[in-house]
Amino acid sequence: MAMMLSSGSINLLTRSVFYSKPNIEAKPVFSLLLKGRTVASSMSYAKELAAAKKAASLAARLCQKVQKGLLQSDVQSKSDKSPVTVADYGSQVLVSFVLKRELPFESFSLVAEEDSGDLRKQEGQETLQRITKIVNDTLDSDGAYNEFPLSEEDVLNAIDSGKSEGGSRGRHWVLDPIDGTKGFMRGDQYAIALALLDQGKVVLGVLSCPNLPLASIASSDRHAHDKVGCLFSAQVGWGTYMQSLDGAPPVKVHVSATENPEEASFFESYEAAHSLHDLSSSIADILGVKAPPVRIDSQAKYGALSRGDGAIYLRFPHKGYREKIWDHAAGCIVVTEAGGVVTDAAGIPLDFSKGRYLDLATGIIVTNKKLMPALLKAVRESLEAKASAL
Repeated sequence: MAMMLSSGSINLLTRSVFYSKPNIEAKPVFSLLLKGRTVASSMSYAKELAAAKKAASLAARLCQKVQKGLLQSDVQSKSDKSPVTVADYGSQVLVSFVLKRELPFESFSLVAEEDSGDLRKQEGQETLQRITKIVNDTLDSDGAYNEFPLSEEDVLNAIDSGKSEGGSRGRHWVLDPIDGTKGFMRGDQYAIALALLDQGKVVLGVLSCPNLPLASIASSDRHAHDKVGCLFSAQVGWGTYMQSLDGAPPVKVHVSATENPEEASFFESYEAAHSLHDLSSSIADILGVKAPPVRIDSQAKYGALSRGDGAIYLRFPHKGYREKIWDHAAGCIVVTEAGGVVTDAAGIPLDFSKGRYLDLATGIIVTNKKLMPALLKAVRESLEAKASAL
């Protein structure tokens, strides 16, 4: 059964997954998750977090404008990828620009998805002009930055500031300028996802989700989904907070405390091409989950899970796919600081210190600490059954 939410357009299929009491087998996982956080959690990244929130909010404003124009256009132009290209590049430019302006005395390293290669070609000139215009329009409407308009060369340089390889030394910002491009094109969920690595550890993260309802997506009240636009922020050792993109005060959020799998619901990718839905279904069957899955685009899943809208997120990419760090860094800390756990399918915490890619076993699982032992067991059984069937 599928249900579409208004405005936020979240496709609900549901199928749930939650777990029973923790057992001793989970202790190595949790001790690994806590290892290395002592130094980072004793530091305050308040200045960096404030800059990240400002950057992601401004980028969201640009993306909202582009998406609105896209949805008002005719069917043929909806199949054209240029609008999302403009938003992708424009978002990256704004985040780079704002971080540099707000943190002028810090060395700047950005690991991001886009580069300017195509825009420097003759056939990319028109797109570059469009990006430059919408970036300057967004900065002008904000009013916080009173310098001359950015030139096309400024825009290209801002995009190329995202070429860092990251790693285990120093500080590196990690950005997905539009996570969930297909959702963006459909008018559904997407996120601007920004995180900061310090010595290879994620120390803060921001998820700007312009179409995510402020109320729980599990609510049966359709009117509760009318108000959309969420900003999630987390700093290591300080918890996770959510506020509306219009600037309302933040409130602290926490993952679901559900222990019973029959009462749980889980998230998975909206697009079947992004995750093995049949494997997720098998895991749910083992757990005795009764509700169908909530299928939603982008790292908005992490944000929704951090406030308890669901209890589990399962992601099992197709063979050969390599996870990029910008697809999970911000979401990971948003969930863990809200009391959740994020590991690969073997129960090992995600390691963001190896460069632009994550080296992990099979997939990614996210839940609360009480459910993790049973979830890991169900994942292992499902993977073994899948392997034996080949």
